[in-house]
Order: sequence, then C-alpha cells, then structure tokens
Amino acid sequence: MKKEYDYLLVGAGLFNAVFAQQAKMHGKRCLVIDKRSHLGGNVYCEDIDGITVHKYGPHIFHTSNKEVWDYVNSFVSFNRFTLNTIANYKGKIYNLPFNMNTFHQMWGVVKPDEAKAKMQQQTGGERRGAVPSNLEEQAIALVGKDIYETLVKGYTEKQWGKPCSGLPAFIIKRLPVRFTYDNNYYNDSYQGIPEGGYNVLINRLLNGIECHTSSNYNDNRSSFERIANKTIYTGPIDEFFDYKLGKMEYRSLSFEHDLMLTNNYQGNAIVNYTDSEIPYTRIVEHKWFDINNSDAISAPHTVITREYPKDFTIGTEPYYPINTVRNIKIYDEYITMAKEKRPDVIFSGRLGLFRYLNMDEIIKMALDLERHI
Repeated sequence: MKKEYDYLLVGAGLFNAVFAQQAKMHGKRCLVIDKRSHLGGNVYCEDIDGITVHKYGPHIFHTSNKEVWDYVNSFVSFNRFTLNTIANYKGKIYNLPFNMNTFHQMWGVVKPDEAKAKMQQQTGGERRGAVPSNLEEQAIALVGKDIYETLVKGYTEKQWGKPCSGLPAFIIKRLPVRFTYDNNYYNDSYQGIPEGGYNVLINRLLNGIECHTSSNYNDNRSSFERIANKTIYTGPIDEFFDYKLGKMEYRSLSFEHDLMLTNNYQGNAIVNYTDSEIPYTRIVEHKWFDINNSDAISAPHTVITREYPKDFTIGTEPYYPINTVRNIKIYDEYITMAKEKRPDVIFSGRLGLFRYLNMDEIIKMALDLERHI
C-alpha cells in the first residue's frame, strides 16, 4: 500500500530543511515536523524591537566549500559579518582566537619570534613530550600555561561541566593559533550571516513543503510510522530507542535575553567570560550581527543574551554531545541496533550522529544524502 509521504523528517533544523528542499525538487513528498513551536531548530531567530536575535545562541556561517556557499546564497544573500571574539578575564580584555594581539596583551611581546620564544618557555616539556592525553595537557602544549589559565581553563570547565584534565584533547584543537595580528576567528574562505536572519533561509528552503510545528514524534510515534516510507530523525538516538542501551551525555544551555536601554552595550557581538567566578560563558549583543541594518545599529536600545551552560536532563534541550569513550561506545551500539531493527530510519544531524558539526558540514551531508538515496 502506497504511503502518504516518501519522507517524514523529524526536526525542522538545517539538515532536514536542506534535505526536504532537494527531495521536493526531485518529486518526493515530504512532511517536516518539530516539537518546538517554530521552524529552524537552533538557528531560529526572533525579532525583538527591530533587532534580530539568535534565540539559541549565535550562529555565524563559515565555509571553504564553494558548492555549499553558492547553495545557501541561492536562497538568501549573506552579509559580510566577520567574527572577532573578545575575552574578558577579570576585567582585562584579550583577543581571540590566539594571535599576536593576544600574545601582546598577555606578555607584552611585539614580534612573532618573541611570541614563539615566550610560548616555548611556557609550554616546557609538554610540547616536546608525549602526545597530550587530555584537554589540559593539549592546551598547555599548544599555547602555554598563562594562556591556558587565563583564557581556556575557566571557560572550558564552565562550558563542559568537567575539569579540563577529564576532557578529550581534541576539543581545544578547534581554536587556531596565529603568529599574525589577525582577529578573524575563522580561516574559511566565506563567512557571513543571512540578511534578515536565518528564518529567511529556513522559510525559503521549506517553501511549499508541508510542515507541522508543536508536533512531537515521540508522543505519537505509531501514527507517524505508518505515513512515510522513510524517516529522517535528527533528535538524540538514545531517546529514539527509549534509552534501552543507556543514556548518553549531552551539555545543555540556558539563555537570558535582556532588552537594554542603551545603543551599545559591549561594542562587540560576542564577549567570552573566561574566569570561573562568572557563571555565564559569554554575552552576545545581537545587533552587531546585522551589520547592514542601519535601523538596528542606530536604535537607542540593544538586546543582549547571557549564555549559561548546564547539565542535561531528560526534558531539557541537548545542545552538545559529550564525546567520551563511554558515550561513543553506547552510540555505536545504538547504530548497530538501528541497522538491525529500524532500517527505515536514517539518523543524522548533530544529535542523530552524536558529534559536533558546523553548519556547512550539515548542509553538505544533507545534499550528499539526498543524492545518494
């Protein structure tokens, strides 16, 4: 018996929006559902007094993949926002990522050779010794003890809720180290934010596709399973299988949005707070993302968001998979179970694959999957 849809897409985030757009273009029938009251997943934006607010944390699109860049720009123009993050440690300001400005602020050095010599002195035996076994060892081997203690330790332990000595070394490798005066956070060829916010991109991707919000797959699973040939599930895989093989660990977040009666609160889109005494990891001032919106930039008010990492519990939103050996082992067991018991379901996205993915990676994966199947 022919089913109503070719694909049921659980989650209305970026992966499923791209997949649905491509599938529709090739004549497939799609239904997109999301338990939230809106489309877009974590890239959803809302308008607060004329300022586009990234509701679930800042999302800066960056890629070196021209196919992906051309694809998203075929739906919406991107502005030329460039991420330059500031770190505040007990009232002192440092530039991120680690570059000559950071090294000058930290040590007073001016020339790259001076910075390299100071860093070599700081790293000591760690740089020449064994392969780092945890984040603390990796950070000290990478940038030395001063930068680790000032800019890495407190922020990272707040972010992950674990001591740096108990976190995998690969996490810190995401931060570049440069011996130039370059504050651009990313090395990619293309960078920006959609004009008007990510809702414009998501709505255009999903134009003409049936979408149901406030619709929880797990609350009505039996009826959803009857209506489509294939399901693409972008939620947590352990939740899908009712935690039968164990619960994996995630890190959650809470966001405190404030409308401030000042034109300019902090002078930068993102300021990280790297000392452990301050409970939030960063403050985001959203108007600085929208660099071509003169009304927002000149408005006598601004919107800021304080971001608080917190432990994940069932019922809260999982934002970051915690890639410990234990969690990866459980995930692999769930994937084996999925292949045996649910070959009709494809797990994808950051939660379905249990790994950190940038937006361009998610889009490329969605494009490739649709081509494949």
